[in-house]
Amino acid sequence: MHDDFYQMYLEELGDIEVLESQEEEALLKELALGNEAVKERLINGNLKNVLEYAKAYEGRGVPVNDLVQEANMALLLTVADFKTGNFREMLKEAVIGAVEAAIEEQSQEKDIEEQMAARVNVLQDISAAMAKELGREATLEELSAKMKMTEDEIKDIMKLALDAVNISSAPKVDPEKI
Repeated sequence: MHDDFYQMYLEELGDIEVLESQEEEALLKELALGNEAVKERLINGNLKNVLEYAKAYEGRGVPVNDLVQEANMALLLTVADFKTGNFREMLKEAVIGAVEAAIEEQSQEKDIEEQMAARVNVLQDISAAMAKELGREATLEELSAKMKMTEDEIKDIMKLALDAVNISSAPKVDPEKI
């Protein structure tokens, strides 16, 4: 489904003329004079440029649709904030910054997920071992002492484990039926 949206986006871009440098300079001068009407042409005329910047980061852990979205947001912000200077350089820096930030955020989220999954697994292992040893389920206080964590931290991990079970046992939804 994502590929369909991306393909449609590419087809729509085919109908938009890229800005030539002379036209862009004229539009930027108009924008500097306060003519807000030129923003749309500046944005549309640079969509293919920002697509190229974004595609350079394809395969780095973020879907290309998300990369394009981040690049387009950077384009909108650059046009909105532009006052003076080298527009193309500012645009390139803004797009690369936005795309790299999205990749970094995705990487950090993945690391956090992996750390939390490891904590859930350790808690489950220790809880099972203590239950066997004690002949009953360990209390929150006992688990906290054994794992050298606060009771609130143990509760948070338990909640994650419960949420994961609830999600995995939830009925699957067919996106085609939505």
